Amino acid sequence: MTKNRKNKLLKVALAIGLLSIAVGCDRTTSDPTGGTPAPAVSFQNLDGQSVTLAQYRGKVVLVNFWATWCEPCRSEIPELIQFQKEYGNKGFTVLGVAMDQEGKSVVAPFVAKPQFDVGGQKVAMNYPIVLGNDSVATKFGGIIGLPTSYVISKDGKVVKHVIGVIDDQGINDLIQKLL
Repeated sequence: MTKNRKNKLLKVALAIGLLSIAVGCDRTTSDPTGGTPAPAVSFQNLDGQSVTLAQYRGKVVLVNFWATWCEPCRSEIPELIQFQKEYGNKGFTVLGVAMDQEGKSVVAPFVAKPQFDVGGQKVAMNYPIVLGNDSVATKFGGIIGLPTSYVISKDGKVVKHVIGVIDDQGINDLIQKLL
């Protein structure tokens, strides 16, 4: 991702966040009808293997679009680590979609480094990370800012869409409900 594109995305994310605060808008959407089908999408993991979203069917999945350079993204990673730790063995996973243009060369060392404070300890990211791009983002309806998250039910339906940093308690409650 070029520096100008990074700056533009960061400005858009900041503007959306400020606008949400200023007008009291909810930056999340939920589908009370049970959700819409998640897109058929394929990613590449950090080992170069193909991973599909369909492989996670039967689990509750929080798909989190993020980037190493995105400060709001970095701020929510400890909570995502905690969700994975708490619910990972109960049929849940976080799937981190790294949107860094530099790809694996930047993302892999970032993911491996124990830098996130969880419970007073520095830990590394503990959930699957895949590489994203504009084509993948388009299949989700387009990403207008980072972070952006989607909660997908066990039956493969998008039941929540969050633009910006997630509401920890709200997402926690939804995960428990869907499990």
